[in-house]
Amino acid sequence: MVPVLARLRNFLASRPVRSRAVTARQHNLFEAAATYVTASIEDDDDRLDEAAGWVDPDALVFGINQLACRAVTALARERNEPVEAVARELLGLPRADRTGSN
Repeated sequence: MVPVLARLRNFLASRPVRSRAVTARQHNLFEAAATYVTASIEDDDDRLDEAAGWVDPDALVFGINQLACRAVTALARERNEPVEAVARELLGLPRADRTGSN
């Protein structure tokens, strides 16, 4: 997930500001997020650019965050594991040591 957000930041930083023309079909932020993440996984730069143009950059980041939260939650339920354990595993982090924490 981290590479996806890094690619998004790099893309948005290099993207020129442009006015939004009215398109024939409006896309919501969740469609944009799903398409953006899928395109990132598939290394489809054209689709990345297309999805990034559907919504404002802040909305796209919010949508990607929501997708990540929902995906980790669903995977944790499927595995019957704590959400934090699944999130840390997906990011390649060691399990959190809960002894002595507040």
